[in-house]
Amino acid sequence: MFEHKKSVWLFLLPGALGLLVFYIVPFFGGIYYSLTDGSYRNAFVGLQNYANIWKNQMFVLGLKNTMELSLVCAPLVWVLSFAIASLLNRLRPKGAFFRNSVLLPYLMPSSAMLLIWLVIFDYGGVINRLVVALGLQRVVWLQGAQLRVPVILLFVWKNLGFAVIIFMAALQAIPEPLYEYARLEGAGFWRQTFGITLPMIVPTAFLVIILEWINAFKIFKEVYFIGGAYPDEAVYTLQNYMNNMYGKLNYQNVTTAAYSFALIVFALFGALFLSQRQLLKRLT
Repeated sequence: MFEHKKSVWLFLLPGALGLLVFYIVPFFGGIYYSLTDGSYRNAFVGLQNYANIWKNQMFVLGLKNTMELSLVCAPLVWVLSFAIASLLNRLRPKGAFFRNSVLLPYLMPSSAMLLIWLVIFDYGGVINRLVVALGLQRVVWLQGAQLRVPVILLFVWKNLGFAVIIFMAALQAIPEPLYEYARLEGAGFWRQTFGITLPMIVPTAFLVIILEWINAFKIFKEVYFIGGAYPDEAVYTLQNYMNNMYGKLNYQNVTTAAYSFALIVFALFGALFLSQRQLLKRLT
């Protein structure tokens, strides 16, 4: 038995080394950089960088926009994916085509999706033609505060399919006799949804909101391709700030911003985890 365990460690060693070199060491190295002054001496300054960065208007603006976009995008994907998954679950096996096609945006390259989005939301694009057909004036969607609309819709369109698949796996695991008994007792659609479906998929629902929230924090790529390194203040994200600081070789600001944001994320996820535990206690 002991020899068997030793051989297992040999197989785990390459992955463990990669984790150590590319994740653990840079993580602690970043903490060191966030506590130094960035000079050739790398003098220790304690928490001075953290105090300075929270006084930086661009950091605060990026953090504010990142939180606002994530608080819009993640719940929106959660609600829409649950609704679509519930519909497709009722259509099985007839909904096989829709179940497969819903993942297409998730599998498409981001560059191709962005090109499509730029054409759709162009001043003479499809969206503005619909706006004109409704008797309204054209909107410059790709500039100013209006840029939030295509960015949010692009995020929803790209991430919706993956969340739908996760929800469908959970919905198909719910025993059908529960719904049959509920229908015999006169329970309608909404009563079944809130009395059976949602309580049975609480862990999955929690997983989906966590995954989508994490993805929403990484919305920088869409903003960068559409708005550039310095987009309008309405969509200037924290990743824009860190990317610009990295381009200036200001590693102290990059690491300080990253760890400040990480603490906020850990606090939010901790609150979500506690709320999930409380909800499961009430349901059981």
